[in-house]
Amino acid sequence: MREVPVLGRGEAIATAAELGAEFAKGAAERDRARILPFEQVAKLAASGLAAITVPARLGGAELPASTVAEVIRLISKGDPNIGQIPHSHFVFINQLLLQGSPEQQARILPEVLAGKTLGNAQSERGTKHIRDYATTLRPDIGAGDGVWRLSGTKFYCTGALFADWIPTLAHLGENGPLHVAWVRRDADGVEVVDDWEALGQRTTASGTVRLTDVVVTDDLITDFSATFTGPTTYGAFAQLLHAAIDAGIARAALEDAAEFVTTKSRPHPDAGVERAADDPLVVHAFGEMELAVRGAEALLAEAGRAVDRADVDLDEATAAAATLAVAAARASTTKTSVDVASRLFEVAGTRSVVAKESLDRHWRNARTHTLHDPAAWKVQHLGRWAAEGILPPRTGQL
Repeated sequence: MREVPVLGRGEAIATAAELGAEFAKGAAERDRARILPFEQVAKLAASGLAAITVPARLGGAELPASTVAEVIRLISKGDPNIGQIPHSHFVFINQLLLQGSPEQQARILPEVLAGKTLGNAQSERGTKHIRDYATTLRPDIGAGDGVWRLSGTKFYCTGALFADWIPTLAHLGENGPLHVAWVRRDADGVEVVDDWEALGQRTTASGTVRLTDVVVTDDLITDFSATFTGPTTYGAFAQLLHAAIDAGIARAALEDAAEFVTTKSRPHPDAGVERAADDPLVVHAFGEMELAVRGAEALLAEAGRAVDRADVDLDEATAAAATLAVAAARASTTKTSVDVASRLFEVAGTRSVVAKESLDRHWRNARTHTLHDPAAWKVQHLGRWAAEGILPPRTGQL
């Protein structure tokens, strides 16, 4: 298999900045026409960015969480739809490194180094809550030991339509412990349906995956239930990347607001100025937005460093510190992305709501993506820690 470039930290960030700027040029049109970014996702994978967390022992760069977050932020600044698509790719590489055997890692990760990508099939509709699942691996009686049949229906399967592998969360046996079934996108019984119709993040293709008696063998099943039995950064890493997406949206919204105000907006007559950009109220609003975005970006960067520290020296204290740092970043980027994407129109004026400008996509993207995990619960756990020193729970949502 042909390998993609192995990128160091500086190369990864530079490549992400370059691709983010390129992806930004077509983001509005893709949003308007709901053009799925197959070409852009392929270019992202070919660049080597999707392989940056593959361990050095397998030929990868093994870059830390803080670098992955910055890569996702830069891509999301260009187009947060494309920034969200590899989220589960990185999370499930992490899952494979945590719970997969050396043989399983050696089977799948070289494919990532060759440009293959992972999607996801986790959440389901109609269950009690986000961590309640019905999809099940059942023994294939006629095939002997170690062969299973996977059946179920998943939704919010971001990245599955573009992926080569679809890691699927399922019970091992009726109501058994949760495991990950590593399923190929083109396997018999796998159907990926493009039925994602959302307010924002319209081109993530986060729709349905139907699994009907898909054959899965023991060598392609990893334990998920054991992930949270001890200290872990699994959830913190996943949430860190979500925060990076929102930080990218916030920065893009602010930059587009500045571009509009300095080139198209008319000044309010009471301001007594020739340009909208010279209106002191507009300038003050930009200052407040810049302050908020800088604060969110700083919290994101510190959260990345906290996850890095925990990954190097993992125990209850470092894992909890990483979780709390990420919770703070996620709460901040949630509020900031939604607020700035809304306030954009306040400073830019009536002309900015014209449909052809597509500036509303920033708010729609922020509002949609920030619903992924409630920010209020991040604040709740921060408050419990601040008031009484109660450590946060171990989940993939914190």
